[in-house]
Amino acid sequence: MDLLKKLEDLSKRYGEVEKLVADPDLVKDQSKYKDVMRENQYLSELMALYADYKKVLSGIEEDTRLITEEDDHDMKELAREELKELEEKKPVLEETIKLKLIPPDPLDEKNIILEIRSAAGGDEASLFVRDLWEMYSHLAERKGWKTETMEAQETEVGGFNKIVTSISGKFVYGTLRWESGVHRVQRVPATESQGRLQTSTATVAVLPEADETEIVIKPEDVRVDVMRAGGPGGQCVNTTDSAVRLTHIPTGLVVIQQDEKSQHKNKAKAFQILRARLFDLEESKKQAERSSARKSMVGSGSRSEKIRTYNYPQDRITDHRINFTVHNLPGFMMGNMDSMLDALNVYAKEEQLKDVSELGSGE
Repeated sequence: MDLLKKLEDLSKRYGEVEKLVADPDLVKDQSKYKDVMRENQYLSELMALYADYKKVLSGIEEDTRLITEEDDHDMKELAREELKELEEKKPVLEETIKLKLIPPDPLDEKNIILEIRSAAGGDEASLFVRDLWEMYSHLAERKGWKTETMEAQETEVGGFNKIVTSISGKFVYGTLRWESGVHRVQRVPATESQGRLQTSTATVAVLPEADETEIVIKPEDVRVDVMRAGGPGGQCVNTTDSAVRLTHIPTGLVVIQQDEKSQHKNKAKAFQILRARLFDLEESKKQAERSSARKSMVGSGSRSEKIRTYNYPQDRITDHRINFTVHNLPGFMMGNMDSMLDALNVYAKEEQLKDVSELGSGE
């Protein structure tokens, strides 16, 4: 596609968006207002680059004409010097524009529901779930994010079969969106008397939280069952009908919440999780449609996809999607994982950039 044509199309869209911004009725719909203002900010920055690009192209055209047609020797020399500068500036500006043509994903600013479950490995897998949960908790603390445990299924050895946490703050989903998948650990378990290496796995799901306006759940689509909470817990938890099970009839999704003593609080948390899962379902369908032509370099985010190995004997963590390895495993498990997260986001941007890499100047 022609780069200038793409920019001209976006210029027309910018005009439409500016009219929307000027509409006094826009603020009445807060969801639409946020979307329009975000798009307006993005397009205004892109239009500033477009204006610079047009100046460069115009300057190249004018200097080329002067060199060809001008009789004055000094004027020709000035034109040649300026032409050299502009021809050096042009490809740099084109690359900047191509990067900017990748629009910001509004999901990146969302809070998340983080679900970590044990998979293969029994007790050792449940301990690995705890390790992963603590790793993300340390990261959240470093970044000033707020965490709240929504559900925790503890095991007798001190691990978790499953733990669900809400994480809120700045750019949470944008930071952790590529963490979904199967995480594998290779180490000698504390319970292993023979010192044998064991491989265990856990699954991580990162679900962007959905506002009530984004996912509307019809009352008739949900069956709500209340029951007595099971498993470890205080006396009150186990002797009152405080646990809540939601069954979303159209999709078959089931959410059980029993951590709170209050049935009302459990129901609210259950709906929060259900809304996030339904939102994730919708986004997954959209992503499948968008990615039909090209699979992302950082993978599909499928729960069944093995994405990373934590090898304790060799003190290394390897992400298999981008073939990226870091060492200092103890530090990584304390939440010092920025180099890995940054590498994943860079690869994702590079993959998106392929969609605009064929754009030329249109000359």
